[in-house]
This record gives sequence, structure tokens and C-alpha cells, in this order.
Amino acid sequence: MQIKFGTDGWRARIADDYTFDNVRRVAQGFARYMQQEGLAEKGVAIGHDRRFQAEHFAAATAEVLAGNGIQVWLTDGATPTPAISFSVVDKGAGGGINITASHNPATDCGFKVRDPLGGALPPQALKKVEAVIPDDMAEVQRVKLADGVSDGRIQLFDAAPAYTQRLLSLVDVQPIKDAGFKVLVDPMWGNGAGWFEKLIGGGKTTIHEVHSERNPVFPHMTRPEPIPPNVDHGLSFVQQVGADVAIINDGDADRLGVGDEYGRFIDQLRVYGLLGYYFLELRGERGPIVKTISTTKMLNKLGKLYGVPVHETGVGFKYIAPKMVEVDAMIGGEESGGYAFRQHVPERDGLLAGLFVLDMMVRTGKRPSQLLETLFEKVGAHFYDRIDSTFDAARKAEILANVASARPATVGGLKVTDIVTVDGHQFIMEDGGWLLVRFSGTEPIIRVYCETTHEDRVQDILQDGMKIAGLVNSNQ
Repeated sequence: MQIKFGTDGWRARIADDYTFDNVRRVAQGFARYMQQEGLAEKGVAIGHDRRFQAEHFAAATAEVLAGNGIQVWLTDGATPTPAISFSVVDKGAGGGINITASHNPATDCGFKVRDPLGGALPPQALKKVEAVIPDDMAEVQRVKLADGVSDGRIQLFDAAPAYTQRLLSLVDVQPIKDAGFKVLVDPMWGNGAGWFEKLIGGGKTTIHEVHSERNPVFPHMTRPEPIPPNVDHGLSFVQQVGADVAIINDGDADRLGVGDEYGRFIDQLRVYGLLGYYFLELRGERGPIVKTISTTKMLNKLGKLYGVPVHETGVGFKYIAPKMVEVDAMIGGEESGGYAFRQHVPERDGLLAGLFVLDMMVRTGKRPSQLLETLFEKVGAHFYDRIDSTFDAARKAEILANVASARPATVGGLKVTDIVTVDGHQFIMEDGGWLLVRFSGTEPIIRVYCETTHEDRVQDILQDGMKIAGLVNSNQ
């Protein structure tokens, strides 16, 4: 089978396309890419999440990289994605590999690849990797794990100490420890388990963790993605324990979800708006903001208020990371709840983002619902939602044609003022809001999203998007 990379590496169903042999083929392709780019001599850091067989897929990957004469640092256990990305920088490695399917359903696993800065490979580099993946196992070079470990070609290591030191250099956690917060943490059965206790425990602030064991079927959620309805069970504990805030990480801990003191979910666009406000107003920092077209226009408004440029990219960190490096961005992020920060790796970090939210609460003395009120005083209230739909693959060309030819005068009763085709088709509305229709880069689904200043128009806008794509009858 031909293996194609999506928005963030390769993902597939375990035991269907995601097999040990196919993982080894992809690993061989990445080894060849590193050799071609002159990166092989620097070595590679490899880690994994808590999904079914993830540690064994990571070991198989390490065997192939070592078999190609590339030094391997293999994590000694499940490790947050941002810690693996930071390990690439800390080790001076030429790249990184992470065995994870992030927020995908339990049936899936994945193969993320990282550059020497710990960031996602840009699209042109991903194509280079794809081009050198062998067609069969005959071209795959490998050593046995035990042999690689015994002769030093594969070194097991703990990524936590160096990564923890970096986090503590970016956030003064002592005021958070002293604040006396009650923090509900939901790692969604994933790699973030235990981390907030490690980072801010031991003081007046207390941590109540749910869904912290390893359970690769992800009970109480359809997938470990920090958005409703997956967060609902975790958020139900907020008022039970009297928590001031809920911090939610996806399965590999590179994304952040937030719940307020009432157990209400704060959508990821509002969280990104809050983080922008935090850096600009509370920390007094200045620098470019990088955002995908699928995230909030509140950042554009903040950019104007504080005099900083805002750059918009296609969806995915394969676009965000290179742009962050290019412009030395203060912050970068996307609609999925992934946020990256200057003086760190150009990669999503759900743990660091969570610390910043807690620091925001310390600096303002406000709880999450009050922080939102403060943000809206600056930029006005904004409302967001999205619909994810599966589709018949045979209809993809038809759907693309429907969307590409659409020239609606209005959506949701609001005048369309522009159409942007950076990634999918985005219809800009008269209130500065937007409707976006695009195919997912990681799963066989089509997404319809919107953001508007009119709360009562959200569902009408989404339904018009579904009609544009031909997913519902236009007469309905």
C-alpha cells in the first residue's frame, strides 16, 4: 500500500493499515530522508503515547533507525509529545519520531515526525519523506532492539528532567503553588497523567485528577480530544470537588482544553484569545501572532489593539511551526486547542499552555468565567461551533466542486464579504466572523466551522455550510 502523510504525519487503523511492517517501512523512509538532508549523524529522538501497542511500535521504529546507522534516543515510557519535541533540541538531534495518533479514536495509531527544532515538518519535507518510503519490507534495514541497546546505538532515556527544567524557566510556578487553587486535571487516559502534580503540587494548590490510568479504549469519551462531548464526563467532577478550573489535555498532551469554575467548557478559540491577552496585557510581551484560518479573529483584534502583526496560515502545525520560526512569533496556535510559545519549541504544548492559564488566574485574581468577561470587554463576545461529518469517499470530488463553486450572498443571514481559499473555503461575513468548510488532514471527515459575534446565528451559519457542501438538502 502507498502511505500518505496528512496534516501531522501518518495515522491509520491498528492492524488494518497500521501494522508493524508498515511502521517499519515509514521508519525506513524517515531514515532515508535524514540521510538525504544531512541530519542522520545527529541522531533521532523517539517516543510514544499510551495507545495499544504504542511502546512496541516505537521499539520497532527504533530498530529501523538504528539499523540505518542512526543514533537513537528512545524514551523509557509513555511521554508527552511536547517533551519528545523538546528532547530533539536538548539532544541536538536531527529529528524526532512520536508514535501517537493524538486525539484520534482508540482504533488508530500514528507516526509523527519532527525537524531539528522539534517542530512539525513543513509540507515539502513531508513529501520528501513519502517519496522514499520503500514499497515492501525487502528494503528495510533493522537491528534487534536488544542488540541496539547493548551496543549503544539505541539509548533509553527519561525525557522528563530536561523538559521540566525548560517549563520551570518559562513559568514561575511558586505563586501557582501558593494560590490555594483546586485544579481538576483530566489527561484523558493519556500522557499528561501526573504532570500537573509534578509541576505545581506540594503547596496550597491541590490537584484532583480523573481519567489518569492507562486505558487505550478511552472510556467515557469517543476519543481523547479535549472538546465536547469527550470532556463532559471529566467536567462533571468540577463542582463535585469545588474546583476553580479544569485543565484538560488530549491523549498525547500537546493540546489544551479548559473548563470554568462551573464545569462549563471554554471553547478553544476563546482559550487562544485569552492566551493572546495574557501575553500582551499581563506579561507585556510583544511579537507576531501566528494562527490558522480556522481559529479566532479575536487575535486579529488584539493585534490591532496592541500593535503586533497577526499571520494566518493553513490548518496544522506543518504550516504554523515554519511560520513561527520565520517571524519569531510570540505565540502560535490552531482551532484544535494546540498552542506553541516563543523561547520553547515551535510545537503544541498542552502542559505549558495549562500552566499559563493558571498563571493568568494568579496574576488577575480571577477565575475562568471572569477572565472571559475581561477578554470580551476588549474585543467583544465571540461564538464558535463546528460540525464534523463522515462522507462517502466516492463523493469527495463532488463535495469539493460544490464548495469551490459556491458564491453565497449570505450565510446565516449575514452578508458574505470575501472568500479565502488558503485551506478549504472560508466565507468571511460582514461582522468579521467566518464560515469554513474543509476536509480534515488526519481523518476521513469534513469539517464545517464558524465564528461570529451573533450567538443566535451560529447554528444557521453551520447549516448553510452543510448545504454549501451538499451534505444536507439545500431546501431544508
